[in-house]
This record gives sequence, structure tokens and C-alpha cells, in this order.
Amino acid sequence: MREYLRPLVQTDPARPSRAMTLAGGWAWFTHVEIVSRDRPAVVVPASEIDAARLVPFVSPRPTVAGLTMDRPRIMGILNVTPDSFSDGGKHLSTDSATAAAMAMSAADIIDIGGESTRPGAATVPAEDEIARTVPVIAALRASGLIQPICIDTRKAAVADQALAAGAALVNDVSGFTFDPALAPLCAARGAPVCVMHAQGDPETMQENPHYENVLLDVYDFLNTQIGTLDDLGIPRTRIVADPGIGFGKTLEHNLALLARLSLFHGLGVPLLLGASRKRFIGTLSGVSQPDQRMPGSLAVALAALKHGTQFVRVHDVPETAQAIALWRASVAGSADG
Repeated sequence: MREYLRPLVQTDPARPSRAMTLAGGWAWFTHVEIVSRDRPAVVVPASEIDAARLVPFVSPRPTVAGLTMDRPRIMGILNVTPDSFSDGGKHLSTDSATAAAMAMSAADIIDIGGESTRPGAATVPAEDEIARTVPVIAALRASGLIQPICIDTRKAAVADQALAAGAALVNDVSGFTFDPALAPLCAARGAPVCVMHAQGDPETMQENPHYENVLLDVYDFLNTQIGTLDDLGIPRTRIVADPGIGFGKTLEHNLALLARLSLFHGLGVPLLLGASRKRFIGTLSGVSQPDQRMPGSLAVALAALKHGTQFVRVHDVPETAQAIALWRASVAGSADG
């Protein structure tokens, strides 16, 4: 029977002397939940757990694309697509995309995607994706953008040209299962990556998704993929993991993952949550228009930070930056956060 550990994360300023710092970040824990597939979960003091099993939870995370992991990081979304669910068609020209990126000055990293991965979206040919993204990346680098750029793609051909144009990180929503050439390319180029869980591809992923245990099934997938990437030459020090909210998951699946996000710190890598403006937020809030889901998106982002999640991927960058600054100050009881 395999057991999984989930730290019960806290951020209270009254911290016990026995508390353990989570992943070198802003949160801590004194207890863990022991979870398995065939027994009820139990909570025990972390001091009762063998120290070797706690190493993935307490080891500080290394920098990713030049970003330290000791504070929350914002990944700003820039879709250069005609059909993304929230902002499709808004940034099709290089000038408009550049202006949008410059307006995300509060973001720590900019995520550029040229293929919509909304439910029902069809696969875009690599040459079209390259034509949409690479000129924008080159223009941003030429304009003096200081933030690192992430290329959101499933395809090696796209990543190759994006990295050459100035991208620093590859974010693959298929978890490196779509194009077998992508991981070796990232290994050869020394590029950090984000590996995400998705059940099925975007065109079919919301057709009756099913899991035996969504929390543990997603964890096992990510753990396996991280091991595979490591074997291919991408060490854990260059990997970020994303549980893939909304990708082949029902409302109940999404909420189960959000409630126990801290489990994924056991992977030993930084975590990213991308829930901004997604359908489940509209379902729970009664807001049908994606671009009106900013308040709900902020609530989910702050909940993720409570679990020690290092990256939040968002559309509404200035609002998220303000919310995080106030959340950190309020939790710490200090303007220094």
C-alpha cells in the first residue's frame, strides 16, 4: 500500500519552533496528512515521519528562468490566437501583443501561446503556431522586455524557434506526451520546463473525464513524467509541475485538487496553478463571460498561495499583483510581506 504525504500548510506569524519551512518559501507546517488509495486519511505530527520522506517538502526550490522561489510569482498570459476562450483575437498583431506584454509589468514571467487549448479546440499546425508566436517573442526581446518569456506549446518545432528568439521556459499542457521530440530538445537546450497534467487532448478532454482518485492519479502522472524528463536530461532543478485545472476534469475534480494542492509539493519541484477565468469559476459564481471572472480568479490564486504554490498563471496581472501584495502584508502583519 503506497502512502502519500500532504503537509497541512500554514502562514500564521505565530510559528512554533518545531515548524518546518515549506520548500524554502513563505509557508510552514507541523503536521502532515497521510493519504492512500484504500484507507482513510490520517493526520500526524511531521516529527513522526521519517526525515528522508520529508526532504521533498523542506528542500528549497532552485531558481527557475532566473526567478527565485522564495515568494509568489505571477505568470502573465498572452495568447496570440484567434480562438482562446477568454482573449482570443485580441493580440493577433505583433504591435498589439507587444503592447499587451508591456502592460504586464507586474508579471514575473510572460507566457505566450499560439494554440488555443480550450475545450474543443483543434490542433494548430506547427508552422501557424510559429508564425503567431516567434515574431512576438523577437519583438519583445528587441523592445527591451526584462521579464523572462515562456513559450506555451506542445511541439518541438515551435519550442525550437521560440527558444532561439528569446524564450526561456517551455510550458507543455500535454505533460510532454504529445511530441516525443520536445523533451530531448529542451534537454539539449538546457531549457527549464513546466509539465502539466491533462486527461485527453483539448478537442476531447471534457467528454466525460473519469478518475479512480483524481488527486492521486494526477500526482502519479506528474511524478512519472518528472522521472521520465529527468532520465531524458532535464533535471528536477529545471522542472515546474502543474496539476492542470480544467484539463480533462469536472467541477468536482477541480475542487478536489484545489483543496489539497499541497500534496504536489511531494514532487520536489515548484508548483504552478493555472485557473484564471476558467469555466468552473463561472459555474460557481454564476458569471458566464470569461473576462468578467477576475474576482473569482483572484480568490483561487490566493487560495493556491495558501498552499505554498509558487506560480499563479493569470490573465489579470495588475489586479493579481495588488491582491498578492495585500495578502502577503495581511498574513505577515507587515508591509514587508
